[in-house]
Amino acid sequence: MVECSVCRSRLGEPKHNAKSLSKAYVHQRIKTPSQNFALNALLVGGDCIFVGLQPILVYMSKIDGTFKFSPVSVNFLTEVAKVVFAIIMILLQAGRQKVGEKPLLSLSTFTQAARNNVLLAVPALFYAVNNYLKFIMQLYFGPATVKMLSNLKVLVVAILLKFIMRRKFSLLQWEALILLLIGITMNQLRSLPEGTSAFGLPVDTVAYIYTLIFVTVPSLASVFNEYALKSQYETSIYLQNLFLYGYGAIFNFIAILGIAIYEGPSNFDVLQGHSKATMLLIFNNAAQGILSSFFFKYADSILKKYSSTVATIFTGVASAILFGHTITSNFILGISIVLISMHQFFSALPKDKHEQHNGALEMVDDKNNRSTDTAFENMNSGAINDARHPVDHDKRKPLLPA
Repeated sequence: MVECSVCRSRLGEPKHNAKSLSKAYVHQRIKTPSQNFALNALLVGGDCIFVGLQPILVYMSKIDGTFKFSPVSVNFLTEVAKVVFAIIMILLQAGRQKVGEKPLLSLSTFTQAARNNVLLAVPALFYAVNNYLKFIMQLYFGPATVKMLSNLKVLVVAILLKFIMRRKFSLLQWEALILLLIGITMNQLRSLPEGTSAFGLPVDTVAYIYTLIFVTVPSLASVFNEYALKSQYETSIYLQNLFLYGYGAIFNFIAILGIAIYEGPSNFDVLQGHSKATMLLIFNNAAQGILSSFFFKYADSILKKYSSTVATIFTGVASAILFGHTITSNFILGISIVLISMHQFFSALPKDKHEQHNGALEMVDDKNNRSTDTAFENMNSGAINDARHPVDHDKRKPLLPA
């Protein structure tokens, strides 16, 4: 039984994970948590800033309560910015390569990596669909309801990790995930006007279908992204990002082309309606996406979800300072529950009886091995002493007569 160094969840034996994870990541995964603490802290800190800034920049991008730009163009420009960043980092990494290492800029290396990482096209497609669904959901639900429905992604991600990545969570960790769901729902809960149904959900089959897709697609994107990045752990993350963002840019360009054909050539202008606030939003989204790839390759999807939830603290405080928004008691109570859930999930958990039994057997075997080695060393030492021990002349006589 192997324990993940990030989320403390236990994974099956290596023979069950040979097809899903590379040996390089399995080796990295069994390191002590202290060796990865600095990286995890850096990822969480950066993610809190970028995720926390996103709703603020979206709010600043509105003009008279509406968007004057195409949301698809924002997604396309974000992918292009990430592609440019990946290319720059590949060039810098290639310049630091040592003599004898496989050249990163060679055509053979690029084609082989592209062939091995073709699975990255799957999460890229899911992300493109999810970015479109974010706006479609606004046609059926209010913003608060959309946020509460998105909370279901926590459990969906955990279930997908269990079946796709063969991740095993303890009962205490499942309880922590449910506690996280309650905490972020409490944070986003608002009083409803009189006469509306629970959460304002319309009785519409199409709305429920969109809800199912809205919850499932981004969860699949996160888990498949983690699966694809870790299954080719030896490949440079910047090279993997180049493929992932390249696929994303292609899918979004196809969407822009389709909109231009359907609604007119004027929609082909990707810079139409953009302002300084939208440019900041694009760069912030690009930085958030780049940081997410480090989460999925070197950390964990669950840690990413917790990090994004903790970012709500940054957003709430910044909104109160910049725009005068009120910090409610629901916000304070919800964040408190989230922090308790995070501590419960990532705290060191006692091993189960099976693991303790295996550990006891290993200790007995190790003790027996040490006893055998000691006996062998003593026997060997005695033999050497006997060979060096001097004997009398009479004792050297042959036992049998000549």
